[in-house]
Amino acid sequence: MDFANNVRPLLQDTDDRETESDTFLDDAYAGSINASTSNLPDPDKETAVETRMAAAGHRIAPSDKFHYTYAVFYLMGMTTMVPWNFFVTAEEYWQYKFRNVSSNDTSALTPRQLEFQSDLSIAAAVPGTVFLILNACAGHKVPLHVRMNGSLVLMLLIMIGTTALVRVDTDQWQDAFFNLTMLSVVVINSFSAILTGGLFGIAGQFSAHYMTAAVSGQALGGIFSAVADIIALTFASNPSTTAFVFFIVGCAVLLLSLFAYIVMSKTLFFKYYTSSKTLMKSSLEADPAARAVCARLEPRFPVVLRKIWIYGFSEWLVFVTTLSIYPAVTVLVGSQHHGRPWNDVYFLPVVNYLLFNTGDYLGRVFAGMFEWPWNNSILIGVLTIARIAFVPAMLLCNITQHHNFPVLFHSDYIFIVLMAAFALSNGYLANIALIGAPRAVDGHEKEMASSMMAAFLGIGLACGSAISLMIIEMIK
Repeated sequence: MDFANNVRPLLQDTDDRETESDTFLDDAYAGSINASTSNLPDPDKETAVETRMAAAGHRIAPSDKFHYTYAVFYLMGMTTMVPWNFFVTAEEYWQYKFRNVSSNDTSALTPRQLEFQSDLSIAAAVPGTVFLILNACAGHKVPLHVRMNGSLVLMLLIMIGTTALVRVDTDQWQDAFFNLTMLSVVVINSFSAILTGGLFGIAGQFSAHYMTAAVSGQALGGIFSAVADIIALTFASNPSTTAFVFFIVGCAVLLLSLFAYIVMSKTLFFKYYTSSKTLMKSSLEADPAARAVCARLEPRFPVVLRKIWIYGFSEWLVFVTTLSIYPAVTVLVGSQHHGRPWNDVYFLPVVNYLLFNTGDYLGRVFAGMFEWPWNNSILIGVLTIARIAFVPAMLLCNITQHHNFPVLFHSDYIFIVLMAAFALSNGYLANIALIGAPRAVDGHEKEMASSMMAAFLGIGLACGSAISLMIIEMIK
């Protein structure tokens, strides 16, 4: 039986909102959490298709006026990374909060200062992974507006509380402050995972370049937080003032995202695409023959896993390698010189955060441009395994608290080159694996393949964070 001939008349009789061009684009990216910038739709071709569809009696999709929805997807992509980026980038503030208050000697780091980034990574990665999986399994049972607006509101409230604590003297209750901070990180990253799952679920209903906007926005979020921290450092006089201004910016981004999403959700363009999937589901349920075809095309977990396991392994290992040393170990690398603003103030935020996030973003862009070698999963796996070499290389750099490792790379330039290559390879290999996995399966398996890749990514973050804690214990 011809599935297309059997189902399309039902859709056209009810509401002819999905054009042939939209169907083609959505099928190519169904369920994908990543999109290649090289496959963006051609506006001239879309116009020609719309003209033909109009002549045939089909409705034309409403336009995205002023590209507002596209801009909001970019902003929301940044927002999903606000909790992680803003907490991890405020390194000077956390070092100040957990300093040794009983001594004036600031050269020796306390155990809290040494382990904070590892603890932060675990507190962010583990609940984020759990809620990412829960959202994929049961998120559809909660209304979309509740998941999106509720997550944004609760993330904003926690960020406001974190900002308020900047002005509180916590020297006499550092342990309690640490526990409160970790609890805040767990909760805010849980809601961030829910927001991320909802955002990709929405983006998957639009054409390809809206998914690209969400993914690119995530990468730009790290650059934005690093630039905001550098600006705050430039004009602030102490770590508390810097963090106060820095976290206020984070609150402003969350508030702006909340209002922007509410406005977007009320636009005709947004309602057109997000309601069309409900129409498809209703049409399939109404036709027994179509339902029988769908049952035969139901994806099976073992089959999909067998097809994409190398891509999944690569995605997992990329983030295990990255999180095992970034940022927990890399923040301990200091400049070889002292006494100048670049070495004492800007070296850490520029090299550790701005350079890494910029390299990660460019790696994702290059992966979307070249798409090589997406169809060679074994080569991707080999390159990912070779990337483990960055771990011992970073451990041999100028770490300020070296006890068990020799310092072989004293030069700042060597560390900068290592960090740039480390960041580029992270973005490139992670994105290539995400591009390749959905293309390695059949059309009805793409959504499951993308969801499984998201799970591999999250598990990699959690495993890498745990390894970073062990590496820090080795350094001490």
